[in-house]
Amino acid sequence: MESYLKDQFGDVKPKNSSEEALQRWRKLCWLVKNPKRRFRFTANLTKRSEAEAIRQTFQANFRVAVIVSQAALQFIQGLTDYKVPEEVKAAGFQIGADELGSIVERHDVKKLGGHGGVEGIVDKLSTSITSGISASEDSLKRRKEIYGVNKFTESPPKGFWFFVYEALQDMTLMILAACALLSLIVGIIMEGWPTGAHDGLGIVASILLVVFVTASSDYKQSLQFKDLDAEKKKISVQVTRDGLRQKISIYDLLPGDIVHLNIGDQVPADGLFISGFSVLINESSLTGESEPVNVNAINPFLLSGTKVQDGSFKMLVATVGMRTQWGKLMATLSEGGDDETPLQVKLNGVATIIGKIGLFFAVVTFAVLVQGLFARKLQDGSHWSWSGDEAMEILEFFAVAVTIVVVAVPEGLPLAVTLSLAFAMKKMMNDKALVRHLAACETMGSATTICSDKTGTLTTNHMTVVKTCICEKVMEVSESGFEIPDSAMKILLQSIFNNTGGEVVNSNGNGRKPEILGTPTETAILELGWKLGGDFQVERQKATIVKVEPFNSLKKRMGVVLELHDGSHRAHSKGASEIVLANCDKFLNAEGEVVPLDESATNYLKDTIEKFANEALRTLCLAYKDIGSEFSAESPIPIEGYTCIGIVGIKDPVRPGVKESVAICRSAGIVVRMVTGDNINTAKAIARECGILTEDGLAIEGPDFREKKDEELLELIPKIQVMARSSPLDKHKLVKHLKTTFQEVVAVTGDGTNDAPALHEADIGLAMGIAGTEVAKESADVLILDDNFSTIATVAKWGRSVYINIQKFVQFQLTVNVVALIVNFSSACLTGNAPLTAVQLLWVNMIMDTLGALALATEPPTDDLMKRPPVGRKGNFISNVMWRNILGQSIYQLIIIWYLQTKGKSAFNLTGSDSDLILNTIIFNSFVFCQVFNEISSREMEKINVFKGILKNYVFVAVLTCTVVFQIIIIEFLGTFANTHPLSLSQWFVSILLGFLGMPIAAGLKMIPVGSC
Repeated sequence: MESYLKDQFGDVKPKNSSEEALQRWRKLCWLVKNPKRRFRFTANLTKRSEAEAIRQTFQANFRVAVIVSQAALQFIQGLTDYKVPEEVKAAGFQIGADELGSIVERHDVKKLGGHGGVEGIVDKLSTSITSGISASEDSLKRRKEIYGVNKFTESPPKGFWFFVYEALQDMTLMILAACALLSLIVGIIMEGWPTGAHDGLGIVASILLVVFVTASSDYKQSLQFKDLDAEKKKISVQVTRDGLRQKISIYDLLPGDIVHLNIGDQVPADGLFISGFSVLINESSLTGESEPVNVNAINPFLLSGTKVQDGSFKMLVATVGMRTQWGKLMATLSEGGDDETPLQVKLNGVATIIGKIGLFFAVVTFAVLVQGLFARKLQDGSHWSWSGDEAMEILEFFAVAVTIVVVAVPEGLPLAVTLSLAFAMKKMMNDKALVRHLAACETMGSATTICSDKTGTLTTNHMTVVKTCICEKVMEVSESGFEIPDSAMKILLQSIFNNTGGEVVNSNGNGRKPEILGTPTETAILELGWKLGGDFQVERQKATIVKVEPFNSLKKRMGVVLELHDGSHRAHSKGASEIVLANCDKFLNAEGEVVPLDESATNYLKDTIEKFANEALRTLCLAYKDIGSEFSAESPIPIEGYTCIGIVGIKDPVRPGVKESVAICRSAGIVVRMVTGDNINTAKAIARECGILTEDGLAIEGPDFREKKDEELLELIPKIQVMARSSPLDKHKLVKHLKTTFQEVVAVTGDGTNDAPALHEADIGLAMGIAGTEVAKESADVLILDDNFSTIATVAKWGRSVYINIQKFVQFQLTVNVVALIVNFSSACLTGNAPLTAVQLLWVNMIMDTLGALALATEPPTDDLMKRPPVGRKGNFISNVMWRNILGQSIYQLIIIWYLQTKGKSAFNLTGSDSDLILNTIIFNSFVFCQVFNEISSREMEKINVFKGILKNYVFVAVLTCTVVFQIIIIEFLGTFANTHPLSLSQWFVSILLGFLGMPIAAGLKMIPVGSC
């Protein structure tokens, strides 16, 4: 079966499956009872292609509209008089939402100029570039009333009755309902009311029970996914309100807000550029154009949903929500859903195979039962005269055949994956991991390699400058800083407070520590400046920033050019120590004077960098260069000829629990590799502290790695445990080789915009929830909300739990399938009647389908899961262990039921007219209790102790209790409808005992050694 599944259903990948592969398996699954339910959590390819066509049309129309609008503006003189709507005036504003929308949407420079440019729009929106809007409740309420809120129209959530309707779409249940109706009509005509209605009402009641239990499970599942979707959409941005910089949800943005955006952020609304440097915007999501757009004072238009590819800037929010271009696009699209997971596809394949076998058995069973009736009538010579009872008998035969199909087609298999994933995803949220794509949770269970960042993932990301080397002197940094010559201090503070992506706010100069905003690295350096007595605002006023090149992981440095009061320019550079130092030809000596950087000074600084790195400190080099008065904002910032100000050593402690988590991963067969942009000595020191770098492991630098030939990489990659000074392309290359050459299942962490290719390439992309950019998060499959490596290990444990839980459920369901099919088929062939009626089979179907999935697919993970090797890329889903357990249990149950059918009457001394009914009730009861105890045995596929932790799984206990209680009710009180007879205590005892004996049988089976495949 496994090879068939791989051949026919193995094309679907965890990520980026081709449409051909997605179409192929759908065509193979032609035997489906309820397509709406079965394929609810698979991609709607029709809707997806429609959405893509609409998106392309929208992009083309948008491009044309902008071009036409800009061309038309050449012929328009001035601005036609704009009349402010009365309600806008009354609210205290001077421009309406539609006018704002038309300016940004059409890139209407002349209309913008007519309103006084960006400054004019700021005034008309009653806001301030420096202070932002007022955060008073009344002010915010008035803005919302006039301009709307930053939310898109969403389709209303599906209610409980929708899922009831969907459950009723099951074709086999419809046929059974028709049989029940016929049974009611014929029964009432033959035997009158209410006696003649019992059989029909029994089937109706069973159908309703199945429908409502199924709908309840599906509805609860939909609520879990709704909560997860809400979490996925939680994005925060930094705004200035009431003069204070603060973080708010993008859904709280209003026109007039001043938003601060950096590289990797998503533009949260339509707006206008206020100020910033080197801003490149990727508008491909709206226009389809891959070439980034320069945004500046000349072209100030920013559109919602686009991405900041480079630079940092302030933006004025103009339009929000459904008035934005992104909102209009979203309104026209219907979601095609996520791609189905490989396990869902595989289980659809299993369901199809078993369904075909079941359909064959059902047809043969019906044919044999009808043939038996015809044979009896031929013997009696009454084949020409038919009574209502005989018509009812044929109807019952047909109902049994249809119910065999109900039981045989395991519709619950693919849905159990979704149920287990929904349960796991909800629980993982509590463990600080947000799964964005269903397949990631499943794939993480098979992970064999984790490529992790260092900063913030393995370390705490709480950084402090603890050592410096300035003016040829290594110094510890105390609370009061350190002493250096005044000239050196002056240039150092200028570098710290101007060459930064951070900001110091609430700096009141009274000695209290100010609030510092920015990345942990920037915060650490700005805090150093504060300790040295510097003032952010004062230093900023001493010079004007002309150009900024923000830090990115390719250049590994950032730069800024200042215009000083005398009209001259000075460039400052900050970044990876070796890279910035290599660009220097001068340095500050002990007196703070600029002197040439000779070989001995270079060696001294390099030794200092190495010494700091060996102490697990991150090192940065600060440098400057005077460049005269000829520099313009369009010129590139110089790369060479700098004067080295000094080296700073930043302490970033290893997170508590990381070493233990790395050890857990290693015992689970998962190789952890550190991939970082830091100095190799810093990386090695941290890797040893975390337990990643071992004696036989290899640490390599990115530049060396990228120069290796493929033949060398074959030998090198398995040994690599640390890659330092790596670029995003090095990370991408490593991931690709691990996946393709070594067939590893690779999980990768990333936080920057440039990490997106590696996150996309990996089997599981893990983005950092705190430090990660929106671009990285969008490319990722899982968000690590606390940026902690221990959470990644937890995700791997949950992934394994999902995989194992589905295997348990499949083992349990296939056992019920095999036994129910063979019992009814063999009985029909050999005795001419089926011991399990339609109502009984529907109950059995519910035990093994919805209730079985709830019980087994929601088992929480145990620590033992991380003590077994990973499944990897080539593991068989239905393993030899499962086949052993399925066949062993099936044989035991078939022997029991066959014995009861042939020897049951004599064993229980059954005589009289009710003997057949009582025997069939005992068979039914024994069969159900076999499933109850088999469900307990299925909690562990290889271990004998199946009771460990059972009371902690409340869902399992509740399902088992409900099954037993309802079974008692069916036997003792619903006999008229369910074709059962109340049993004596001894008959109950034997039924339960026969079921219980399946547990020692299961324990014995687990001692039989089989291969692990």
